[in-house]
Amino acid sequence: MSEQLTIKNLYNHMDETIAKDIFEGATYPWEILPKISGFIKELGKTLPADEYDQVGEDVWIAKSAIVFQTAYIHGPAIIGKNAEVRQCAFIRGNAIVGEGAVVGNSTELKNVILFNKVQVPHYNYVGDSILGYKSHMGAGSITSNVKSDKKLVVVKAGEERIETGLKKFGAMLGDEVEVGCGSVLNPGTVIGSHSNIYPLSSVRGFVPAHSIYKRQGEVVEKVEE
Repeated sequence: MSEQLTIKNLYNHMDETIAKDIFEGATYPWEILPKISGFIKELGKTLPADEYDQVGEDVWIAKSAIVFQTAYIHGPAIIGKNAEVRQCAFIRGNAIVGEGAVVGNSTELKNVILFNKVQVPHYNYVGDSILGYKSHMGAGSITSNVKSDKKLVVVKAGEERIETGLKKFGAMLGDEVEVGCGSVLNPGTVIGSHSNIYPLSSVRGFVPAHSIYKRQGEVVEKVEE
């Protein structure tokens, strides 16, 4: 079961992120959460000046990106090519927004990597999380990144328990995951690629790839028509 939680199984499109190198040497994706800030600061210095503008301390925005005037971006942050950061978006720092990604109105990001073509377009909170290529969070869906008892997050997959050593850990979404509107992804959630989460779900633990999460205890395999 733990093999399904690894970087190589969750993310099959490593070329679809400017942060590809940060994953080298790691087994599980949450291992890189503490490294995002430093990685951005070093990577930003290498970005070509004809493609990216440095607009503030440790903030780099692609010239082809669209950033609304009411959006707020705090460094370290990189906004990729052709990305769109819409009105009143709040990027709190330690954020990589992939190429062609959408950060929507009133969406808040903090310590995250969004692969290319990710969409968090309406009233989303994404913290201490990694969202794989083309994953999408429906309106009002959020990642909850701190347990109510403030204890360290443990990833649970079946009978397995993996200690992360992290107090803050939102969700790891594989490639092309669809999260329904109004859902809450509880601390330590891992969702395998090409899975769908029903709207208004409260998700915790591991959801296998190619699954449909209907409610806790009812996860069915996707049937391709």
